[in-house]
Amino acid sequence: MKNLLPLLTALLYLKFGFGQLPPVFGEEYNDKAQHSQMIKTYLTPQRIVWQSDDSNESMQNAESLLKKGNGQVAVNEENLFRLISTADKKPAILLDYGKQIHGGIKIPAGIRADKTPVRLRLRFGESVGEAMSDIGGKQNATNEHSLRDFIVEVPWLGSVEVGETGFRFLRVDVMDAGIDLPIKSIEAAFVYRDIPYLGSFESNDERLNEIWITGAYTVQLNMQNFLWDGIKRDRLVWVGDMHPEVMTINTVFGNHEIVSKSLDLARDQHPLPQWMNGISSYSMWWLLIHKNIYDYHGDLAYLKEQETYMIALLEQLSTFMDKDNKEILNGHRFLDWPTSEKPEAIHAGLQAMMVMTFEAGSEMMAIFGREDLKMKYEKVAKKLKKHSPKNNTTKQAAALLALSNLQDAEKINKEILTKDGLQGMSTFYGYYILEAMAKAQDYDGAIKVIRDYWGGMLDLGATTFWEEFDVMDVVNSGRIDELTPANKYDIHGDFGDYCYVGYRHSLCHGWASGPTSWLSQHVLGVNVSEGGEKVKIEPHLGDLEWAKGSFPTKYGVLQVSHKKNADGTIKTEIDAPQGLTVIN
Repeated sequence: MKNLLPLLTALLYLKFGFGQLPPVFGEEYNDKAQHSQMIKTYLTPQRIVWQSDDSNESMQNAESLLKKGNGQVAVNEENLFRLISTADKKPAILLDYGKQIHGGIKIPAGIRADKTPVRLRLRFGESVGEAMSDIGGKQNATNEHSLRDFIVEVPWLGSVEVGETGFRFLRVDVMDAGIDLPIKSIEAAFVYRDIPYLGSFESNDERLNEIWITGAYTVQLNMQNFLWDGIKRDRLVWVGDMHPEVMTINTVFGNHEIVSKSLDLARDQHPLPQWMNGISSYSMWWLLIHKNIYDYHGDLAYLKEQETYMIALLEQLSTFMDKDNKEILNGHRFLDWPTSEKPEAIHAGLQAMMVMTFEAGSEMMAIFGREDLKMKYEKVAKKLKKHSPKNNTTKQAAALLALSNLQDAEKINKEILTKDGLQGMSTFYGYYILEAMAKAQDYDGAIKVIRDYWGGMLDLGATTFWEEFDVMDVVNSGRIDELTPANKYDIHGDFGDYCYVGYRHSLCHGWASGPTSWLSQHVLGVNVSEGGEKVKIEPHLGDLEWAKGSFPTKYGVLQVSHKKNADGTIKTEIDAPQGLTVIN
């Protein structure tokens, strides 16, 4: 049996024990897809959420859909699920596959008197509400980026497999009258990248453990042909969005080729003077990602491949400063959506990013042995630091100001980051807010934000992290895995802004995975430097009693464990691979 352990390694040993697969991912049979790392696994539904008829007239043997099968039809099968339609009754059923997945659906149909193909309407949903919706309307269900609402024909004594989207729920409707359709199964064709979870995180707080693995799984689902941002919508290489995803990949999967493949695609698709994705900050994120992956993995040959483009990009960026050392970047001036209508925030964030980009550029020039350019870009960074943006009140831009040392991290944390609790957070820039809180030594506060903000999505039924999450929307809202009661809001369909209005909102977005790398870096305390040659272990347990886990390095997997003693000191045990320098 093909081992599915890489899917949720930490979850397996936390909740199911080694060697035992969680029911959602119980492997039934596999088919190699796309290339050696891509796997297609067929999953049975975990429950029936809703059905249009309980009378046994238009729908029979529905519970058979929940039984594990082999997907092969035969001429003599009995007690199959049956959909029976009349002019007045066209049956429908809503299924839950238990976990957000990427892929499609396979429907094998049995033998019947009429050999004409049967038309079925399929509606995929990341939430129950989305699967029950129609395209358009106030709640804005769409077929954009990936088809999730369409009609298929099911053959006589055969099967049909369709769909390529992100979903957890599926509604199936019979379209025509006079149908008597036996169905052997309605299986989810789950397509994912079969890679080991080299990193792990476990503590005495199950909520943090679940958040860590959920972030890892969110990114894994988006590791398709390239590193996407979303599996339902935003199936694109957005370079800025990649940064939190790459930090999660560094933490969980190590040095993976999908990162370089996606970075190179973005570079080649956007020759200078174009900005990547048309966004100046995204070109800066491209450079900062390269600095991060070199710090973690030390692949000098790959970094050298970027030298010509990188220097040209830095030269181009250096022309976007005025006489007062203020950035004047053109193109789409963007940090994230919640700040997109706040010019003061955008300028503050871009000024901070310019500083970080030129500092990183200077360090990479030193790696290339270009001492002249090292000094040049160091001077540019110092000039940029002479301008301190004013009037920003957003947490996103404030975090970047702290991380770039344009403003004091402790002051920023006290006056902006911790103000009004979780209001003003975003799933994308939430990662940088956590990083800024760590720089301000507010580890307890950051851990609380992770529990409450990312945990708030789990409380609503999330199994992957969302494109956006506003805690103000939670009041009187139902869960995504239930039919919304008449007296409650639909957390998925009734809210959202900008590009994520209603059901267009993606509930699996890789940019929201920040807590995974943050918990490994700051709670486990694993800090990698010098091209992956050194790791400094500096744990911050906060209110945790213990934490342990693993971390992929260029020399192999590092194992660390921490236990808080009665006097508050921490006992640390380290098992490091040969060749890795560990500073404790």
